[in-house]
Parts: sequence; C-alpha cells; structure tokens
Amino acid sequence: MNNNIEQIELDEEELFEHFKFEVPKGQAFLRIDKYLMGLIPNATRNKIQNAATEGNIFVNNATVKSNYKVKPFDIVTVMLSHPPFENHVLPENIPLNIVYEDEALLLVNKEPGLVVHPGHGNYTGTLVNALAFHFENLPMNSSERPGLVHRIDKDTSGLLVIAKTEAAMTHLAKQFEAKTTEREYVALVWGNVAEESGTINGNLARHLKDRMQMAVFADPEIGKPAITHYKVLERFGYVTLVSCVLETGRTHQIRAHMKHIGHPLFNDERYGGHLILKGTTFTKYKQFIENCFKVLPRQALHAKTLGFIHPNTGEYMRFDTELPQDFKDCIEKWRNYSKSHATDEEE
Repeated sequence: MNNNIEQIELDEEELFEHFKFEVPKGQAFLRIDKYLMGLIPNATRNKIQNAATEGNIFVNNATVKSNYKVKPFDIVTVMLSHPPFENHVLPENIPLNIVYEDEALLLVNKEPGLVVHPGHGNYTGTLVNALAFHFENLPMNSSERPGLVHRIDKDTSGLLVIAKTEAAMTHLAKQFEAKTTEREYVALVWGNVAEESGTINGNLARHLKDRMQMAVFADPEIGKPAITHYKVLERFGYVTLVSCVLETGRTHQIRAHMKHIGHPLFNDERYGGHLILKGTTFTKYKQFIENCFKVLPRQALHAKTLGFIHPNTGEYMRFDTELPQDFKDCIEKWRNYSKSHATDEEE
C-alpha cells in the first residue's frame, strides 16, 4: 500500500479503488487490519490502521475502523486519494487553451468538463494527457503528476499554472503552500446572500456519511483549516453572483463552504445545487431553472484570476480570464428573469 499520498495544495480530492476482496466462506472472525495484512503486498498494520482512521477502508460500502472483524461474504474495499494507475500517461493530441507561456511555466485556461489528471475511469482524455503530448520532460510533483502545481475540479473552468522545470515546480509549490498566491473564483450560488461580503472560516474534512463530499467541522482537531473570502457581485433574487478569494486551497473548498452557509453552488450535483432550492412552485419557473441547467450543465464555478511570483524573474504576475460562454449565458438568463419577475428573497 502506497503511503505517499501527499498533495500540493490541491483543489480537488477523490477516492479511488485500489483493492477489493470478498471474504470467503468459512473465514473466522478476524480484525480487518490483520486480515488485510495477509492480502495487500508490502502493507504494514500501521499503514492499514492509518487508512482506516482516514476513512479509506470500506466494508459493504460503509467505512469501518481497524478493529472491525470481517465475516464471510463481506466486501472489503480499500480506497485512496490517488488512482492506482495514474502514472501510465498516454500522450494525446488534445488542444490546450494556453494564455501565457515562457521557458519556466505556462498558464492554461481549462475548459469545463476536462479532467485534470488520469484517475479511476478517466485514464485518457485529461489535461495531463494533453501536456504529455505537447511538452517533453515536464517535472513531476510529489504525486508523480507531470507539471501540475495545483488542480481544479473537472467541471470547474479556469486558470491553472503548469511548471516546465524542476526549479519552477519547487518555487511555485512553495508559494501555494505558503498561501501567497492570488486565487479568485466566480460562483453563482443559490439564495440571496445576506451580507455584501464576508469570510467563511471552517475546517474541512470528508463528510461522515458521504465520502465524496467535504464538510465543515467545528472541532479544530478534525480536518484542515480553510478560509474563503466572498463578495457579492450581482443579485438576481433567487441566486447571487459572488467572487470568492481563497486564502487556503482545500478540497472542494468553495463548494463546501458556500453550502455550509446555506448557499450551494448553482447546479452543483454533488452538493445538492442541482435541485431547485429557491424560488416559486410555478411550472414556468421550474422550466426556467431546467433551461438554465441545460445552458450550464455543471457547477457554476470559474477560476477567474491567478497571481503569483515568477520563479525566474521574481516579478509578480497576475492573469485574469473572462467567464466561459455557458456561464455568461446562464447569468444573462437570470439577469433577464430578475428584471421581469419579482422575488421574495429579500431576507
């Protein structure tokens, strides 16, 4: 079992299946840490116990502790935060929207729907596959992913910086770790956000029931500190356009933080934003929302601005992008709707 699963300030983290076993008939009750030690190559009891503590060992689709005793016909699955075959990268001629490039780095404006790196079910057609085709000898990050300093979700659009040299990788990674980079996102969220601006400060860790979600925990011993500064850009009654500036870069940070304060991202299926959370019960309104979902078939989140110190020149560089067309079209629909329909979202 690979225990080197540290990431460099990643914006997204998923669990990928590494091992799956069915406990055979006749198996005596046995602690799961002891049971897995005999099945997983190079596994130690300590590594297995750590995996259980982190919620990465499942029995019959439910997380278990290391003292769980397996019984016949249990389905045991070990999930980790990196895919099992992610290092087998096939170069693919996928177009890249490069907004800046020099000898040390490049900036990519990622299209929505493009997976950043190979993973379970997505071993081809990713940004990393494209990078492997267009560039040779990109440096590896701590997770053996070529060029990647950070990442954004598949259905989030926007800016990513890619390192072209080892020195650039190290320099940029330290900036992300030190939280000195500038990262602004634009999001469309459900509801009329009460304050014109604010800060969400809450530790993030995996949801206790839904391991594909992140959640905010009051206990400072749980999860990692996460801080999001938000500002209202435009109000449309039942939804609000906001700017979110990241002070930290945790997994699903904006998506989990906005849901925590009662404003899930519009059409964010994983966090419930694909449901009609605000508005009327009229059929025409329901049809309007469905049309918006068709125009923007993803969570309404765009990595708009990225700023950092250039690793070679020491110059501060700041890049800004326009919202993609699907996001613009959805906003325009809401803008027109709010002008012609009164809403009761004034609280």
